[in-house]
Amino acid sequence: MAEPILSHAPRFLVVRGGAIGDFIVTLPVLQALRAQWPHAVIEIWGYPHIAQLAVAGGWADSVVSLDRADMARFFVPNPEFSESQVATIRSFDLIFNYLHDAVGQVRSNFLLAGARQVISGSPIIKAGHAIPFLLEPLQALAIYETELVPELDLSGEARAEARRHLRQLGLTGRPVAIHPGSGGVAKKWPLARFVQMIRQCWEAGREVVAIVGEADREEADYFRRNMPELPLLADVSLVELAALLTECQLFLGNDSGITHLAAAVGLPVVALFGPTDPAVWGPRGRGPMRILSAPEGELERLEMSNVWQALEAIRP
Repeated sequence: MAEPILSHAPRFLVVRGGAIGDFIVTLPVLQALRAQWPHAVIEIWGYPHIAQLAVAGGWADSVVSLDRADMARFFVPNPEFSESQVATIRSFDLIFNYLHDAVGQVRSNFLLAGARQVISGSPIIKAGHAIPFLLEPLQALAIYETELVPELDLSGEARAEARRHLRQLGLTGRPVAIHPGSGGVAKKWPLARFVQMIRQCWEAGREVVAIVGEADREEADYFRRNMPELPLLADVSLVELAALLTECQLFLGNDSGITHLAAAVGLPVVALFGPTDPAVWGPRGRGPMRILSAPEGELERLEMSNVWQALEAIRP
């Protein structure tokens, strides 16, 4: 479909909160908008440490924090907007609201502030996989994409810096990236199994790097105490981590936002699922994908041999 002729580059606002995985499965919405309107200015209201991924990937132009104090006015009845807020809202041709807005308060407030048009999409996935569900509101614009997958292509400079970082950690090639964390205990394969997997990779002659974020304190402490020779990716931004993952060979992790990130940069991924449904939240990407669901949703029942076979099956 040809890009419509406008008197100016269209300006879109996409409002999206949520955790890392929630944002990454929303990337195809930005990708579809960018494909339809290549010269559009796309701003995101979200959490900058996550939403900057879209800027780094070229899918958005700027990010404004939802945590700013003045954002509260969009969530309350009978708000009083500043002239600056009204001017900002009126500057957008279209607003896409992906916040949880059960009674329509946020949508009403955008319209009250002068929004030309607001398209709302629920962040609560009600049917099917998250990605086509989140794309569905774009049908109002005659965009009927359903097969898009998240894509993050980082700049050559970012990737070069990532290679330097990996070399500083003592890694000489493209390592296997392992992330043993997740948002809940029930979603974590036992740490002892990840330790076994790391040692098995070493025995097979593969380099390994472990990813440990702020929420992975237990795993980080264990690795530092008991496996000091294991290179760790810690204290890096999500954009830096995306570039680092691009320079890895393949990825193993639980159902987590980092697993979605690995899939988005195109890595071969083995994802371990327990109580959550991969038919809804399974990672999608351009690379090979193996999703292993634990028996009865209990990850401690997922055998080492099955995970190793999956890693071997997707090895480049």
